[in-house]
Amino acid sequence: MVKKSNKRVNDGKLRKDPPDYFGRLAGIAWRKVVDFLEDNKQVIRIDGGLVEMYCTQYEIYRNAYKHVKDNGEVQPIYASVQNAAGEIVGTDFKGYKRNPMTQIYSDSLKNLTNIGKELGLSPKSRQELFDVLNEDTGGSVKAIMEAFK
Repeated sequence: MVKKSNKRVNDGKLRKDPPDYFGRLAGIAWRKVVDFLEDNKQVIRIDGGLVEMYCTQYEIYRNAYKHVKDNGEVQPIYASVQNAAGEIVGTDFKGYKRNPMTQIYSDSLKNLTNIGKELGLSPKSRQELFDVLNEDTGGSVKAIMEAFK
């Protein structure tokens, strides 16, 4: 049996099924993103790492959002009040602190935006790609369509 070179596996296209180690939300994102990218012929198998990063960041974003939704953006801080014997006799409210998941949420949104731009997943990045192709091909629509094949 002759082993295919890595670039020829799956005819150079991204696989339709998500990697086995993905969580449920990352797998859902994988199927949607790969279908979109395959329809637009913008990526090939070698770009799979970027697609993996995008999908895993999506799952992190969704999980962080759920945690913030369930627990709030801030959390109360309390200090225990003890008597002379060391027994807790009450608590004093000290204020609020930011829920650490808000930072994870924010970071994942930034990562999604940046990776999405690389993959052409935003309207602006698709327009920029079209503009570059239009300049490089002298504006010929036929030449632009050939560039996507």
